[in-house]
Amino acid sequence: MGFPTTRMRRLRRTETLRRMVRETRLTVDNLVMPLFVRPGTNEQRPITSMPGQYQWSVDRLVEEVKTLEGLGVPAVLLFGIPDAKDEFGSAAYRPDAIVCRAVEAIKSNCPDICVITDVCLCEYTSHGHCGVVRENRDGVADVENDATLELLAKEACCHAAAGADMVAPSDMMDGRVGAIRQALDGNGHEEAAIMAYSAKFASAFYGPFREAAESAPQFGDRRSYQMDPPNQREALREMALDLEEGADILMVKPALPYLDILQAASERFDVPLAAYHVSGEFAMVKAAAAQGWLDERRTALEILTAIRRAGARLIMTYWAKDAAGWLA
Repeated sequence: MGFPTTRMRRLRRTETLRRMVRETRLTVDNLVMPLFVRPGTNEQRPITSMPGQYQWSVDRLVEEVKTLEGLGVPAVLLFGIPDAKDEFGSAAYRPDAIVCRAVEAIKSNCPDICVITDVCLCEYTSHGHCGVVRENRDGVADVENDATLELLAKEACCHAAAGADMVAPSDMMDGRVGAIRQALDGNGHEEAAIMAYSAKFASAFYGPFREAAESAPQFGDRRSYQMDPPNQREALREMALDLEEGADILMVKPALPYLDILQAASERFDVPLAAYHVSGEFAMVKAAAAQGWLDERRTALEILTAIRRAGARLIMTYWAKDAAGWLA
């Protein structure tokens, strides 16, 4: 029945009523905090394009993780900045790699927090691309897919050996989930889970991250391996392939411009979904809030709730620490 018998505003009248009938609930359990770890001691180096975010030395990183754990944040996602880079990103897959040292330190001090590690080579290669670069048949430098798989698998095994609960390949090479699963299982790491960056688009929203991870490509771009933004069906196919290869969690990245992908995936796949609310999305709100144009807290929680509503069980967000306090 229509107005005046039906009045939709009746259940919006008070905060208690709104809370009682709320359809989507965002909790601290949905949040994962990305963190950047670098060599050194007592380092907390600001990331200028991402206010409030830092590159941490391992000792200071542990302090930050203790704070996050105290706020109820269940997981962190680690990115490493090495002391040296080379053509093959060899600092990524050494047993003493910066991420491995960070995992060991976190697990020694906060054994219950879930430690997820980014598995990629872009932070570690001198050219800034996500794999082994060779000339293709046209004489153009490009990432060699199959040669990269072995290195990614080695990196994932190093992280798992250090104690990582979950590895998160973000490179977008074909077949990398299967290669990593096979390597993990073959080296006694059957319990290590894989959260695949399955639908990772070649987005303009990654700019601040490249400062944070010191991973800007030295030539060209990443459009030959990251996804073309207009494609939805291809994204779902990528996700299906990663699931077949052994992924435990499927991720969409970035989040806000691709909520349609996330929603479609939630209807198709019966596995946990993740979404990465990326650096550019975060920095936009920070910049607007600094000008007084937006209320940062209300805007951030609205964004995170929208991502949750679209189907994400896990949300990688630089607001994880603040949001944990706001939600409490």
